[in-house]
Amino acid sequence: MAIWRSVVGKLWLTIIGLVAVVISTIGLFLLKYIDTTFVDSGKIKHLFVYAGAVGFLLTTFFAFFLLTKITQPLREMREAADQIAQGDYTARVAIRSSDEIGELANTFNSMASEIDTLIRALEHERDHLSSVLRSMTDAVISFNAEGGVILTNPQGKHLLELWNSVDWSDEEPDRRGEVPGPLLETYRTVIKRGTELTTKIHVQSEVYSVVMTPLVSSDGIRGAVAVLRDVTEEFRVEKLRKDFVANVSHEIRTPLSMVQGYSEALLDDIAASPEERRELVQVIHDESLRMGRLVRDLLDLARMEAGHLEMHFQPLDVNALLNRVYRKFAALTKEKGILLSKSEDREDLTLTADGDRLEQVLTNLLDNAIRHTPAGASIRMTADKVRGSRGEELKLTVEDEGQGIPQEDLPYIFERFYKADKARKRENNGGTGLGLAIVKNLVEAHGGKITATSEPGAGTTFTIWLPMSGKPVASGERR
Repeated sequence: MAIWRSVVGKLWLTIIGLVAVVISTIGLFLLKYIDTTFVDSGKIKHLFVYAGAVGFLLTTFFAFFLLTKITQPLREMREAADQIAQGDYTARVAIRSSDEIGELANTFNSMASEIDTLIRALEHERDHLSSVLRSMTDAVISFNAEGGVILTNPQGKHLLELWNSVDWSDEEPDRRGEVPGPLLETYRTVIKRGTELTTKIHVQSEVYSVVMTPLVSSDGIRGAVAVLRDVTEEFRVEKLRKDFVANVSHEIRTPLSMVQGYSEALLDDIAASPEERRELVQVIHDESLRMGRLVRDLLDLARMEAGHLEMHFQPLDVNALLNRVYRKFAALTKEKGILLSKSEDREDLTLTADGDRLEQVLTNLLDNAIRHTPAGASIRMTADKVRGSRGEELKLTVEDEGQGIPQEDLPYIFERFYKADKARKRENNGGTGLGLAIVKNLVEAHGGKITATSEPGAGTTFTIWLPMSGKPVASGERR
């Protein structure tokens, strides 16, 4: 910066001007007097010139003195202020005196120190808030008044990317800013009312719990912050619980009503003959057995899902298992006119498993197949050793020529009490609706898996894969 643009430069130029005016004025008024009064007037004029030169030199020296004492400290404070403005909050100025300039420098250093402390505190709070947001399992998204995203955590960013990849324009032609379609209506309501809103939104096959709060400032509502939690599993479990209670109530109510009705008939002596009384007692007995099976299956299923099922693993001859199950159902299938067959015995078909539990699996599958296979059709059991992704596996199949299961029902047949179309609904004297759920749990307890394929009108095939060399579980171990 040029010296004449500084405060000291302007002061110096002012003093030089004043000295020049004073000397010029004195010279103009005294010039005639000097020429007439003094013999050597030239020396007097030279004296005026020397006085002016000395005055110029003195003012110049004074100006440089002020430049050192005033302008230089002010320039240092300006440079320090520029450093602070650029983010260097450690900048300080040297205190060279104890006058007003020194006090100003001291105040400037104190201000810079306070700003540095405040900025560090803000950065600490920012880092703390950022750590909290990153560690949250919930998605947090903050929007401004125009709908733009201000702040989000990784979960919220992932959710935004997922939702923004979907075209919501057909449902929301007037989308606002970057607010995704599922949150748009909630965002509008919060911005309009200025109050917190809690709701649940369904996005494709998922359910989210949303708590959206307005961001309020002195100028009004400047946006909203949304906290989203994926409650799909909780929603599904709650629905299963309600369906389970409803189904159990329905399943138990029917046999209880029949037991109550027929027992009242016996008490009222409605049966006129011993045959009629025997028939009523037989119905009561059958319904009590049905309720017993239902309670037993419910308890077994509850123990399996809670991990409290005892499994006794030991070497098992699969051929002997199939023969035992075949003999159990041979008479029943013959009576119903169904052809039951099994694969030929194979050598070296032994695995480590719980024989009783696997027999229960095959029993449930065969019982299910018999109830849904008409007379004249066939049911076949097979066992074979195959090589899969986990090494050697035992492949068990139960294939029937029944009425089949609709494709849309196949993913749900292993759920408790699930009913497919009317062709697959059990009759009054049928099963409890828990057989396939128990089968799935027992197969998974052996480290295996079960699948089902079906064509309506062509039959159903259940396939079980069990590891041949799986690590056995000690007898009595809770699973």
